[in-house]
Amino acid sequence: MMTKLVTAVEDTTKVKTMRALVKEERGFGAVLKEVAVPSPKRGEVLIRVEATSICGTDVHIYEWDAWAASRVNPPYVFGHEFSGEVVELGEGTKRLKLGDHVSAETHIVCHQCKQCLRGQYHICKNTKIIGVDTQGCFAEYVVMPEENLWVNPDDMPASIASIQEPMGNAVHTVLASDVSAKTVAVVGCGPIGLMAVSVAKAAGAAEVIAIDVNPYRLELAKTMGADVVIDSRHEDVLERVRMMTDGDGIDVVCEMSGHPVAIGQAFEMVTAGGDVNILSLPVKPVEIDLTNHVVFKGVRVQGITGRKMYETWSQVSAFLSSGKVDVKPLITHTLPLERFEEGFELMRQGKCGKVVLQPRGTN
Repeated sequence: MMTKLVTAVEDTTKVKTMRALVKEERGFGAVLKEVAVPSPKRGEVLIRVEATSICGTDVHIYEWDAWAASRVNPPYVFGHEFSGEVVELGEGTKRLKLGDHVSAETHIVCHQCKQCLRGQYHICKNTKIIGVDTQGCFAEYVVMPEENLWVNPDDMPASIASIQEPMGNAVHTVLASDVSAKTVAVVGCGPIGLMAVSVAKAAGAAEVIAIDVNPYRLELAKTMGADVVIDSRHEDVLERVRMMTDGDGIDVVCEMSGHPVAIGQAFEMVTAGGDVNILSLPVKPVEIDLTNHVVFKGVRVQGITGRKMYETWSQVSAFLSSGKVDVKPLITHTLPLERFEEGFELMRQGKCGKVVLQPRGTN
């Protein structure tokens, strides 16, 4: 029988239902409704969610595009970026204690495939992602495996703690290359791209160029530390890069946009012997001139998925605790959970940085 331990602050055995954002049907939108509070199984803990942020993946699910239709199975609670307090421990948990403030590594891995056995957990063949393949965190409570939880400092604001997971994507993408004293281009200034700008500066890049078509986010890129911003609607990106680099090109290109034209430009602008690190997820195959823009230039191409577990989390913590990366300007909107439609519309229009939802009031 599972042993349940609860805090004195809140007896979770008495809390039967919770508000949660549910992807109820195979179509556009979501519904806020009462659902049962989950119970932790062996090796799991129950977390009271303090803040949860909207990711681009959540927007895909909300809009119900082709990717979402092929991947997720409603009805279920979605959302995967969050922070909260541990309020109940399942049997067999060892590391965490009640009252710990945590964020989650969202990739639940198998520990059995060849990649896991090599310690490459971030590319586990059998990865399940919370809020995509399992019940998610757009709710007042969420259950997670203990091993997936990262303990935060008690004084870290819940909103900042909730965006460490996407920040980990930015850190993994940038630090996949040595960027010290080099030129770095961030192509695509969504929230993760904006964090990549700041990470590249903190990691010692000589110059960081941010490229996008959204003027709101280009302004945010300046705030996050970009030395140069290029609006590709009005400028020839490749010509601007040639002028800035005396025709040599960019040392490290971080592709965050997923747009076929931008991806092609990323391979054109990278210098011979440079790196192209790709985090973006194009919705269909992209044509690249491999002969001229990869092979003859000796370019190193890296696909980036998730975060290195748990090396990247340590790096994220170090950047934040040292003050070298400040993500506060990136959190442009904080809303109660019931205003989720407003949050998703801001994301869809690109008129925001990170949108944080609060299931239980202000943090």
